[in-house]
Amino acid sequence: MRRLFNILKSKPKLKKVIHWLLIPSNEARPRLWVKWFLNPFYHTREKGSIIRSSSRLDVLPFNDFHLGRKSIIEDFTTINNGVGNVLIGSNTFIGIGDVIIGPVEIGNNTIIAQYVVISGLNHDFQSLDLPISKQPINKKLIKIDDDCWIGANVVITSGVHIGKHSVIAAGSIVTRDVPPFSVVAGNPARLIKQYNLKTKVWEKVD
Repeated sequence: MRRLFNILKSKPKLKKVIHWLLIPSNEARPRLWVKWFLNPFYHTREKGSIIRSSSRLDVLPFNDFHLGRKSIIEDFTTINNGVGNVLIGSNTFIGIGDVIIGPVEIGNNTIIAQYVVISGLNHDFQSLDLPISKQPINKKLIKIDDDCWIGANVVITSGVHIGKHSVIAAGSIVTRDVPPFSVVAGNPARLIKQYNLKTKVWEKVD
């Protein structure tokens, strides 16, 4: 399958036809036949994982989607791998109403609360001769390491790396990397606490 999509990249006209067969024009959601007959054989879900019935999986076969063991995607969440992989580790919780747009990698034992937006995709806007919706897109991987807690209503922008066992306070806008064992808050999010490995205490950061 991967080889087939690599061939299609070199044949724009054929690629356009295949794309239409997979996705209706001007939409992001794949056709039902893709959801029913293609995705179950191409994407991977490990034992004990749960995807609630009202979740929206806009996942396509030309990028990967993986849900790890005993992980949960809650109701009204949208997952989109149209421009990049969405890989979710084991024992991870994706909360109600979240939006995850690849490329995104989320580690193990991570909690993502309600109404969080994690998007590795951006639209260019430099040209004034084209509507922004018609301009090229750019993408940068968002990576969230193991054991993190992402609070409700957080926005994580493309290219951000959140280090292990970090906490993102509710309502924060994360625009730059977060070191491991840190607490950040605000818009834009800034470092407010960090774990001192020597004293074994969470310390405030001035």
